[in-house]
Order: sequence, then C-alpha cells, then structure tokens
Amino acid sequence: MIFYLLAVVLGFALLVWSADRFVDGAASTAKHLGMPSLLIGILIVGFGTSAPEMVVSAIAAYEGNAGLALGNAIGSNIVNIALILGVTAIVSPIMVNSKIVKKEIPLLLLIVLLTGYFLLDNSLTLFEGVILLVSFFALVLWSVYTALKSRGDSLESEMDIELKEHSMSLKLGVVWLVFGLILLIVSSRILVWGAVGVAVEFGVSDLIIGLTIVALGTSLPELAASVIAARKGEHDIAIGNVVGSNMFNLLAVIGIAVVIAPMNSVPLEVLQRDWIIMLLLTIALFVMAYGFKGRDGRINKVEGTILILCYIAYNTYLGMSLVNS
Repeated sequence: MIFYLLAVVLGFALLVWSADRFVDGAASTAKHLGMPSLLIGILIVGFGTSAPEMVVSAIAAYEGNAGLALGNAIGSNIVNIALILGVTAIVSPIMVNSKIVKKEIPLLLLIVLLTGYFLLDNSLTLFEGVILLVSFFALVLWSVYTALKSRGDSLESEMDIELKEHSMSLKLGVVWLVFGLILLIVSSRILVWGAVGVAVEFGVSDLIIGLTIVALGTSLPELAASVIAARKGEHDIAIGNVVGSNMFNLLAVIGIAVVIAPMNSVPLEVLQRDWIIMLLLTIALFVMAYGFKGRDGRINKVEGTILILCYIAYNTYLGMSLVNS
C-alpha cells in the first residue's frame, strides 16, 4: 500500500512540474515561430494545461482501466469549475471581458450535452470516440479562425504580458517542450500505477479514484495557472484556461481514450450522477460568466464560495456512497 501511495504523490509532483515546463516551452516556442499571442492563449495555454489529463487517461485506457480514464476527464471538469474557479473567485473576483471566452462558454455547454447523448446507452463506441476527436479538430480550426479575426481582444493583451514575463530563447523553449513532454508521460505512468494500486487495496472502483484523487491531481496545473492569473488581474486567462481545458477534456481526452479502448459498459452512475453534476456546474458557469440583462459577466466571492461548497458536497456524496456500498 505504501508504495502505491508514494507513487501517487510522486506522480502528482512530477506531473504538475512537467506540465508547467511543457506549457511554458510550447508557448515560448510558438511565440518565436510567429504564432499570435491570442492563438497561444487559446490553444497552448487553454488546451495545454489539460495535457496531464490526456496522457493519464490514454495510459489508463491502454492498460485496461477505462473507468479511471473516463472518471479523470469528467472529474477534472467538475474540479475545474467547482473548485478551481471557486478558489480563484475568492482570491480575486473574476470579471469576464473577453468576447472569445463568452463565445466558448455556450460551446462548452453544447459539448457537455453531446457527451451526455453518447452516454445514454451506457457505452462509448469507437465511432463516438472518432466523432469526439473530429469535433476537437473542428474546435481547433474554429479557435484559429476566431483568434485571427478577433485582434485586440482583452485576452490578447493579457497573453502579451504573460509571454513577456516568461520569455526564453527558442533553444530553451524547445528543450523544455521536449523534456516536459517526456517527463509528463513518465509521471503519468507512475500516477496510473499508483492510483490503480490504491483502488485495488481499498476495494473501490477505478472510476471513483479517477473522479476524485486523479482528477484533483491532474487539475493542479489549471488551479495554479488560474489563481496566479487572477491575482495579476488577468481574469480572462483565468476563466479561459478552465473553459478551454474542459472542452479539451471532453473532446480530446475522452476521444483518445475511447479510440484506444472503446468502453462497452460504462457504469450507469456516470450518466445519472457525474455527468449531471458536470452539466449543472457548466450551466451555472454560463449564467455567472456570460452576463445577462446588462449585467457584466463575473464570478464574485459569494458565488465562488457556493462553487466550493458544491465540490465538497459532491465528494462527500461519493464518500458516503462508498461507505454504504
């Protein structure tokens, strides 16, 4: 047992550090190659912080732990909205000014609904996995088009500041990109081994481990990025990071895992419990961040506290269901 727990702790530590190096290296390399700051913010920072979820779920699916792969993706989305945006809003209330981010939030809601539709028959087929991946590439193309069309967006100016603060040479950027990716894969392998071992020792499903421990650990890069951005007043980066990550988790992370290992028997509680929680949180995010009837999009400290309480309640329910089972 002790070795499995140490593997989880070591895996998390290396995962967070390598993900940070990977994103910094990728962003710097892209900037040197002439990619616009806005595009870097949407694609590399928004999607790149979900690299841990992607690698962990891909490895889990390949090794036959489909529940861990699916739980990690859905659980990470719940963590991103309820815990990360909740904590971030308490640290510094989040104002949503970017028109691009406001366009992405309704799109995220549609993606959540699409995922729920696929889960109606309690399975995720190879064909559905392909659809998710094709949808992801369509999202990337839409993001590129939107970024090139929306010069002057508030997200662009915030990314310019970030890139200047973390500037590095092209050579160093490539080194961190490659080294970060390699360490990301190694640390993910360690984490999956430890997480599966913990699940077996405690007699719980790999789905629950994925929804809780692994989801929280793989979301730590988003937590750090969003809190730091909010404290600097870069609110659009803070919320854009979460929205981009959630879209990536549903389309790319689940898509890759399903293509690797189609899930013919998804537990009923995934749809009836976890997906519904994710849907409700996404709707809450839409209502708070989009802004209606002249109200600016924002998440204040009270709303942040409510989101955190939702996260605590959800995990308490999971814990009680284990005790009663």
